[in-house]
Amino acid sequence: MLEKFCNSTFWNSSFLDSQEADLPLCFEQTVLVWIPLGFLWLLAPWQLLHVYRSRTKRSAITKLYLAKQVFVGFLLILAAIELALVLIEDSGQGTVPAIRYTNPSLYLGTWLLVLLIQHSRQWCVQKNAWFLSIFWILSILCNTFQFQTLIRTLLQGDNSNLAYSCLFFISFGFQILILIFSAFSEKNDSSNNPLTTASFLSSITFSWYDSVVLKGYRQPLTLNDVWEVDEEVKTKSLLSKFEPHMARELQKARRAFQRRQQKNAQRNLGAGLHGLNKNQSQSQDVLVLEEAKKKKKKKSGTTTDGPKSWLVKALFKTFYIVLLKAFLLKLVHDIILFLNPQLLKLVISFASDRDAYAWTGYVYAILLFVVALLQSLCLQNYFHFCFELGVKIRTTIIASVYKKALTLSNLARKQYTVGETVNLMSVDAQKLMDVTNFIHMLWSSLLQIVLSIYFLWAELGPSVLAGVAVMVLLVPVNGILTTKNRNIQVKNMKNKDKRLKIMNEILSGIKILKYFAWEPSFKDQVHKLRKKELKNLLVFGRIQAVITFLLYLAPVLVSVITFSVYVLVDSNNVLDAEKAFTSITLFNILRFPLTALPMVISSMLQAIVSTDRLEKYLGGDDLDTSAIRHDCNFDKAIQFSEATFTWEHDSEATVRDVNLDVMPGQLVAVVGTVGSGKSSLMSAMLGEMENVHGNITVKGSIAYVPQQAWIQNGTIKDNILFGSQLNEKRYQQVLEACALLPDLEMLPGGDLAEIGEKGINLSGGQKQRISLARATYQNSDIYLLDDPLSAVDAHVGKHIFNKVLGPNGLLKGKTRLLVTHSIHFLPQVDEIVVLGNGTMLEKGSYSALLAKKGVFAKNLKTFLKHASPEGEATVNDGSEGEEEDDDYGLISSVEEIPEDVASFTMKRENSLRRTLSRSSRSSGRHPKSLRNSLKIQNGNVPKEEEELVKGQKLIKKEFMETGKVKLSVYLKYLRAMGWCSIFFVILAFVMNSVAFIGSNLWLSAWTSDSQIYNSTDYPASQRDMRIGVYGALGAMQGICVFLATLWSVHSCTRASNILHKQLLNNILRAPMRFFDTTPTGRIVNRFAGDISTVDDSLPMSFRSWMLNFLGIIGTLVMICLATPIFAVVIIPLGIIYVGVQMFYVATSRQLRRLDSVTRSPIYSHFSETVSGLPVIRAFEHQQRFLNHNQAGTDTNQKCVFSWIVSNRWLAIRLELIGNLIVFCAALMMVIYRDTVSGDTVGFVLSNALNITQTLNWLVRMTSEIETNIVAVERINEYIKVENEAPWVTEKRPPPDWPSKGHIQFSNYQVRYRPELDLVLKGITCDIRSTEKIGVVGRTGAGKSSLTNCLFRILESAGGQITIDGVDIASIGLHDLRGKLTIIPQDPILFSGSLRMNLDPFNTYSDEEIWKALELAHLKSFVAGLQLGLSHEVTEAGGNLSIGQRQLLCLGRALLRKSKILVLDEATAAVDLETDQLIQTTIQSSFSHCTVITIAHRLHTIMDSDKIMVLDNGKIVEYGSPEELLKNPGPFYSMAKEAGIESVNDTTF
Repeated sequence: MLEKFCNSTFWNSSFLDSQEADLPLCFEQTVLVWIPLGFLWLLAPWQLLHVYRSRTKRSAITKLYLAKQVFVGFLLILAAIELALVLIEDSGQGTVPAIRYTNPSLYLGTWLLVLLIQHSRQWCVQKNAWFLSIFWILSILCNTFQFQTLIRTLLQGDNSNLAYSCLFFISFGFQILILIFSAFSEKNDSSNNPLTTASFLSSITFSWYDSVVLKGYRQPLTLNDVWEVDEEVKTKSLLSKFEPHMARELQKARRAFQRRQQKNAQRNLGAGLHGLNKNQSQSQDVLVLEEAKKKKKKKSGTTTDGPKSWLVKALFKTFYIVLLKAFLLKLVHDIILFLNPQLLKLVISFASDRDAYAWTGYVYAILLFVVALLQSLCLQNYFHFCFELGVKIRTTIIASVYKKALTLSNLARKQYTVGETVNLMSVDAQKLMDVTNFIHMLWSSLLQIVLSIYFLWAELGPSVLAGVAVMVLLVPVNGILTTKNRNIQVKNMKNKDKRLKIMNEILSGIKILKYFAWEPSFKDQVHKLRKKELKNLLVFGRIQAVITFLLYLAPVLVSVITFSVYVLVDSNNVLDAEKAFTSITLFNILRFPLTALPMVISSMLQAIVSTDRLEKYLGGDDLDTSAIRHDCNFDKAIQFSEATFTWEHDSEATVRDVNLDVMPGQLVAVVGTVGSGKSSLMSAMLGEMENVHGNITVKGSIAYVPQQAWIQNGTIKDNILFGSQLNEKRYQQVLEACALLPDLEMLPGGDLAEIGEKGINLSGGQKQRISLARATYQNSDIYLLDDPLSAVDAHVGKHIFNKVLGPNGLLKGKTRLLVTHSIHFLPQVDEIVVLGNGTMLEKGSYSALLAKKGVFAKNLKTFLKHASPEGEATVNDGSEGEEEDDDYGLISSVEEIPEDVASFTMKRENSLRRTLSRSSRSSGRHPKSLRNSLKIQNGNVPKEEEELVKGQKLIKKEFMETGKVKLSVYLKYLRAMGWCSIFFVILAFVMNSVAFIGSNLWLSAWTSDSQIYNSTDYPASQRDMRIGVYGALGAMQGICVFLATLWSVHSCTRASNILHKQLLNNILRAPMRFFDTTPTGRIVNRFAGDISTVDDSLPMSFRSWMLNFLGIIGTLVMICLATPIFAVVIIPLGIIYVGVQMFYVATSRQLRRLDSVTRSPIYSHFSETVSGLPVIRAFEHQQRFLNHNQAGTDTNQKCVFSWIVSNRWLAIRLELIGNLIVFCAALMMVIYRDTVSGDTVGFVLSNALNITQTLNWLVRMTSEIETNIVAVERINEYIKVENEAPWVTEKRPPPDWPSKGHIQFSNYQVRYRPELDLVLKGITCDIRSTEKIGVVGRTGAGKSSLTNCLFRILESAGGQITIDGVDIASIGLHDLRGKLTIIPQDPILFSGSLRMNLDPFNTYSDEEIWKALELAHLKSFVAGLQLGLSHEVTEAGGNLSIGQRQLLCLGRALLRKSKILVLDEATAAVDLETDQLIQTTIQSSFSHCTVITIAHRLHTIMDSDKIMVLDNGKIVEYGSPEELLKNPGPFYSMAKEAGIESVNDTTF
């Protein structure tokens, strides 16, 4: 029928059976024309409908659009001309075949359709329709056949169809032009993401990314160079997509969980009754112990029950489309993968068959190239989808965890420390991201294995099973070794955690270590742990070496065994080139899924653990605030009715049956002894506690000042405004009222001074006042003030009370609830509420309560006996929010026996308050790059151009290297490994390559036997020799790799040991100012992230790089041996390769850096949020923090996306180079087919096919090494930090120095950092032996600097200090610090035993320690502990009360028995009793010492011999208290302010 239609032959196979093969013209004009047209007409309607539905606003017309439309217009005209010509030619005689009518008419319709489609795309963001691009490619490919046929006809001199041919040539040219045009992308104004506007060709080859790579090569990329991510990938939209699915799945899972629970409950009912009776007889302590054990068990068991297996379902339902796309691409890729060996087989048979036509060879070569190209495109786009999905999932998880953290109930929150919560975000989200990249490997590996075995069977028959058996046997062996390694890694993680915990403590308590010269003891502790870690690393490395050995041996073993079995089974089986090399190619394909499967499975297992943890967290209960009612039309401001609240459901209530009405505008003071539930009352109002019964009604908005100030990392202004608009007048009023102006004058940069994380560079008082200012600035209705005056000096407290809190303060007219210990403010409040043991004991005005002579009056009397002269009767000053934990009874009167104070304040272990205050400490785990582009800049942030004031930037921005990593860094690492080892490692790797080339050449020689001998006369000896040598060469490869790996493991472990030692030694010797200007997180990060990179990742990438590099060299050498002319091709391809790599590495490296720099703020902001939750919830700022987190995540996301694309960009280009190598090799084989035998062809091509992957890996590894070596660079940066003076010098003081304790300052000057002003401006004074000196002065007068100078924490800028005639600058630091003692301002303890905290070097006997404890009034407490001196202190002393910690520090001082004692404001955080204890102990035990006391409260130093008054770094007065009180001066006025008239004045 088609014959008639064209009027010529449609198909005849004789056409192809010649040297000059061609297709019949009729076939070319019908089938080949209709294929592309059919494709377009089928797809067009759907696409037009889609465009019509999802149209956006119409874009402006571009030149590119016009050009395309004009060219299609020309095509339309050409089709019309052709139709006209046909009509003219055919004047009704019917001579013209029908095809000449139909084709032009079809084309007319098609070109009109194309015009319509291109016009409709104006309403889309992406102007190029993907199907149009495919249509143009198909059309051009199909028309190429007709094109060459027509040209041949014309060359033969047949001009009959000249007009038709010319029209065809012109339209063919136009089509090529249009294809070129449609490869360009049209820019769009609305979207600055180039991917959205990229054309189809540009997006599948990632060419749209070229501009970024170029930019990155010219100069290091910055955040602004990286385009924003699309709206639908932004955190907010991902979260909104995910949440409905999550809610649904969680609901289902919860129901299933309840059903499970009911079943279990029925099962356990019988068992439970039986166990109860036993327990009742046990004493309380045992019960408590049991509880603790249970808790431990609960923690260690990972399978704590809860709603399970909903997270994966929810994620799948959210992202299944991307999964499907990836699935299809992977499927296509896997099928195409198996065309390569078949084509290889054809090429080999072509080379062996001398009669085959040359054109078939060229067709095979082109097919090889096209198949490889399609394979690359599928694979890379598949990877792109996978990674994109990974990032989306990571972002979704991060956002969900953050959102959950804002609403999580306290009970659920207590199960996690801040570190653990941050881990959910950093580690677990990352694990899920990693697993999505491999998820398709599960089915794809199986598919590849099945197909490989099928094709191998076809080649070699049943003998394949021998080879496959070996592979299958190796899988479990590998599996066992890998699990062994996993266990070692888990063990090592524990060691690493311990080491990091100690590091964290060392860094947070570095000042104490320096004061007491304890660095060596802690250094040894870290070294011990590190030793264990390295031992495990070595074992890990050895097992890794065995695994690598097996991996390397596998393919060799398999081919040796298979070929041997094949040849030995049947004498008719002769190994020829086709079989051997096709099989080897198939074995290479098979090798990948077999090695990948165990990896995929182990990463799946890790991900399962992570999903369990995430499910537990995200499925936790939310805060239940239903008991807190907000009512705007209520007549009272706050009403408690029968309110009972508890911190945990199973523990007793901390707030009991409170009935309390607070009228609007009242100032109500809440007083009570330690642990009476004052802070809990506040927390209950904020909805932070679990409601038992009753409720609280609140009218209006709440502002909250917590007992422990929560300060964000940012400027002081940011902290006070807290997201509100700036109102300059009010802002200044607040600053003045909160007494912040003098501080701002001192701080460099005023209110724009940067505050370190957790307010590290502010004093306690400053933090508290900023926290108060934040609340005051927010114009709320109700103010909850939890002891805001505890951390400030007396006169500042008075100022704040008058200006802010009191009847005439800024907050007058607001409702204020003030928890306070300062009695002298009580007469001015409207009402006083007295709490005791969680219940309300009394309520009324000051006079009413005194008249009533109840608890309040009684306590007041007691206080007045001990009252500090200035009336600052402080029962408990700011004890870190931990006093609420006292459940063991009230300390209702102060007349208890001093001995036992400590044991009273021993607190319930599992108390929330502790978790809170610990959480605020343990969060500095992540590096911080400050003031990062993430801070969403408010309008009021001054322009960056304004010069920063000297020293305003406390925390230097994290130093980010740009550009290439210097050679010196590589050399440093290699030197640490040892040059000798490196030489041997490289030698072994080279031997492996040589063996590899040898075995390939040998195989090629073996297969050429099949042409010499036919199957009958193949000698057995020849056969055995072939098998034997082939096997030996294979074994040699494995052994060389094994040796090289083992050797490199040892040298790399040596290197990490050396680097860690240098780093630790140097950090411990860094001066104090280094720690002041560097966040702990950043230093810990060197010990955590960077050291672990040097331990784990660097050695691996180093080895892989060597293997791949030598492998590629080997392959190229082999190809050149076979066809020397190939060297010509290698050179240009090599140049392109190196060029691509240079471009890529520059960009990728910078993107990796940007990624880590934008990632750390997400984590640090998160840990900040977790520690400040009560404040954020109280101010109802959750949404603002959510937005901040989302902005941060988006910024990080754009870097990650960009980095992923850069990898794909590279991979596609490299695979193209690999494909070109294959293509050129195949072409050479065809061109030189006369000189090359079939076995050489097989040998060359099977290796060339393998090169693509290796090339890809090589660049990957190069950039991995570049990325990982940055860790060495960062470690090196801290190895080079300048040190303080040496610990011990040549000149050593006499052993009994200082015997008298006589201190002389002569014109002593000092500054904190070189760029700052002097803090002490020439101090001259003489402190005699055993004098007691009191130092007073306003905050910032230089009191603490004085002590820092004695210990040489600060080195002098002029003048000198001598002690007993020895200039302290002339001796070693440890000699000096070991002889002085200090009781520091904040009592810092380390985790470890009590004994270790008192005496880390084990220099004192137990008796001495008990003696010291007795003097420190801790003996009864410690004796009462189960483990006594071995009692474990938790992180930062969390399980002791502040008072106990302070007494322990006193114990340290008593043990040292040195002649000089410095007391630094040690009493600021202690309640009255502890204070008395410390004072009396010091007076009795240190009477023979020189004591320097730095005081907050004047009464503590009224009995000193001399008083030194400092102001602004100078001594303004110096003399005995009596003298100073006589003449009016600074001290006189201070004393007057505090109500002290004479030295022995203790009246109220």
